[in-house]
Amino acid sequence: MSKEKTIIAYETKSGVTGESADIIASVLRDKCGFDVDVVNLKKKPKPDFSQYRNIFIGSGIRMGRWYGKAKKLLKGDFEGKNVVIFVSACSAGDPKTHDEAVNKYLDDVLTKHPNLKPVATAAFGGRMKVLGKVQADTCDPDKVRAWAAEVGAKLGE
Repeated sequence: MSKEKTIIAYETKSGVTGESADIIASVLRDKCGFDVDVVNLKKKPKPDFSQYRNIFIGSGIRMGRWYGKAKKLLKGDFEGKNVVIFVSACSAGDPKTHDEAVNKYLDDVLTKHPNLKPVATAAFGGRMKVLGKVQADTCDPDKVRAWAAEVGAKLGE
């Protein structure tokens, strides 16, 4: 298993977490030379992580909660793996509420999963749709790209 073998497993409802997963994968492939697979947990809820050195888990946030399939992954055994966690939430994309989102959706959740020792975490902006219409959009693809390059460099060391 090479240090560059990476999987990004995510769950999304409005599509933002999937967009972020694709951006992260693109950066890791193009700038860091990683071999990356992207898995939508709706289509494949129980991916086999055995062949991967780096495991990214991404979840959208709705009604203040992680999506179920992504949250279940946090219970896994990741001994010897580099785990990276990211979430998408409208509040995380607002500078006034970003730190609160990190505390609620990353710090508090990871406290409940002491088996996880992520090498990196991030909370990105999100998009809220009501009846198919965008009500709020705090996405920042450039922030996702910059973070992915930073994490890729760290994992490539």
